[in-house]
Amino acid sequence: MKLTLDTIIIFVQNVDKLKTFYVDILGLTIVEEFNKEWLLLQAGVCKIGLHKIPEEYLEANQESFKFDNNTKIVFEVGEDIYAIREDLIRKNVSLKEIKKFDNYDYLFCDGEDPEGNIFQLKQKRNR
Repeated sequence: MKLTLDTIIIFVQNVDKLKTFYVDILGLTIVEEFNKEWLLLQAGVCKIGLHKIPEEYLEANQESFKFDNNTKIVFEVGEDIYAIREDLIRKNVSLKEIKKFDNYDYLFCDGEDPEGNIFQLKQKRNR
């Protein structure tokens, strides 16, 4: 059996808020959209689906929240990661410092989307 990753689906509270983040700030392209409940984005060879959490699973008076999860989406960048990081910070994106390891060929930094989903930017190092 040969499997090919096609789509990663993230369950979210507010599709529109994350649409602004992933489309307007990170620059992903919309593949399909349905009624503020579903948004499919092209992210290189893979797609990311944003699926609204059904109301029956949310508390009625709950304000916006951030998820505590164990998943990270990694985006490889071709441009200067330092410049990209500074641009995103100016747009109020939460990003950690850029890191590198001696035996790893990439620079990377982690960030958070508005609902707390973790993502990483990575760039191939010039050796």
